[in-house]
Amino acid sequence: MTAEIIMEYFTRYGGIAIFIIVFLEYLNLPGFPAGIIMPLAGIWAARGQILFPVAILITVAAGLTGSLVLYLIGYTGGDYVLQKYLNKFPGQRSAIEAKLEWVRQKGSLGIFLSKLIPMIRTLISIPAGVSRMNMANYIISSTLGILVWNLVFVGAGYFLGDTLLGYLA
Repeated sequence: MTAEIIMEYFTRYGGIAIFIIVFLEYLNLPGFPAGIIMPLAGIWAARGQILFPVAILITVAAGLTGSLVLYLIGYTGGDYVLQKYLNKFPGQRSAIEAKLEWVRQKGSLGIFLSKLIPMIRTLISIPAGVSRMNMANYIISSTLGILVWNLVFVGAGYFLGDTLLGYLA
């Protein structure tokens, strides 16, 4: 998706478009890069189309919803899918087991920090579910990490505005 198309969706559908696009980005679907989507929400807020705190609230809610979907996938079917994957790619076993152990050891702090690292921030939800991390702790640490990430990117769009739009187009 190009910046112009995303801005058109924001203009046409408002906060619902922001929610849906950010939700899809947090599901780690191709074509929805945070480096474009989040600043565009900030630009939209800077233009007075939405209040900045509302843009943050919508993006955090969408990010948490997407993260919870992946957490629940890991929680309910992750072991089965993981075993099928490891049977097909046994060479990956040590790396995947290391990630699961890392989530178990680092807990909430690990989830928070992971939410600040591109690619890992969306994928960490699945191992958190597979390892049966306490859901309340997962929600709190995810929300805080998502809030920091989204503040940086939505804030960049808000404060850099149309200057940034030229780079995203």
